[in-house]
Amino acid sequence: MATELTVQAERAYQKQPHIFLNHKSKAAKSRRVGKGGRRWYKDVGLGFRTPKTAIEGSYIDKKCPFTGMVSIRGRILTGTVVSTKMHRTLILRREYLHFVPKYARYEKRHKNLAAHVSPAFRVEEGDQVTVGQCRPLSKTRLFEANMSTRLTVREYLQVRFNVLRVLPRTGKAVKAFQKF
Repeated sequence: MATELTVQAERAYQKQPHIFLNHKSKAAKSRRVGKGGRRWYKDVGLGFRTPKTAIEGSYIDKKCPFTGMVSIRGRILTGTVVSTKMHRTLILRREYLHFVPKYARYEKRHKNLAAHVSPAFRVEEGDQVTVGQCRPLSKTRLFEANMSTRLTVREYLQVRFNVLRVLPRTGKAVKAFQKF
């Protein structure tokens, strides 16, 4: 659910730690963006541009790679969005082929990955998303999915990735294998 709501919707007062809000001069109270302004943002690097909504928006997210204190380092992965039901978190499906030497054939496999979504992005199921690795952003979360056979499947996912780029989906199928 990457939607920009009212800034003060949480229990704690939401503010960027880099910005002093109580300036006495009227020039400091201007709505300028960037250095010396009322909004702080940064360039993530690695060839990813800061979105305009991160620069001009009013959301506050301390886990956002563009406006928060999270650095992107390590792996850069891509995949398809399967679920956006959690608050500022999505489930990413990565598909790959695994070679079985006994039969000299490949089998289809996939892995699910949890990633944090900044409110700067509008993400829907089926979108192609590029995520970057960062420090752990949450404790290990326990997801329970009730299957049609009434068995309970438990998956342990830890949020260690942040969304850097979103490409809207082109086809209709969300869980179709995309390699071929």
